Amino acid sequence: MIRRQLVRFALVGVVNTGTYYACYLLLLPWLPYVAAHVLAFAVSMTGSFFLNCRFTYNTRPTWRKFLLFPLTNAANFVITTSGVYLLVDVLRLNSTYAPLIAAAAAIPITFVVSRTIMLGGPSAGPSGGLSPDSASSNTNESLGESVARTTPTA
Repeated sequence: MIRRQLVRFALVGVVNTGTYYACYLLLLPWLPYVAAHVLAFAVSMTGSFFLNCRFTYNTRPTWRKFLLFPLTNAANFVITTSGVYLLVDVLRLNSTYAPLIAAAAAIPITFVVSRTIMLGGPSAGPSGGLSPDSASSNTNESLGESVARTTPTA
């Protein structure tokens, strides 16, 4: 099961990296490279959350997971941002390729944190998800349920 999740996580990572890189290149002509990096990272992180919920871990997206998901990318963000800075400003590498190199170092850490958030930690039930008791919390309500609950009906 973990092997399959890791393969799927890697595939989502490829899509996520492509999304990030496309956004980065689109923003680079108008913004400094660090600003382009930060904005592209935010866009790709949101897409990554939904892809990992559905494709990697087969779990429903909840507000709790969505709010915790940035922790998945916190280490990734620090490593890639530091890496981009070091590669461009210290090693004088081209800013076009630096993000791809920096991203490779963050993959293992991101998988471990992502799996813990998506499938639960110590409170995980036998299926690897959140325990039934914690599912009743509003922060564990699915994003779709939340929208349906707050959308007025005619």
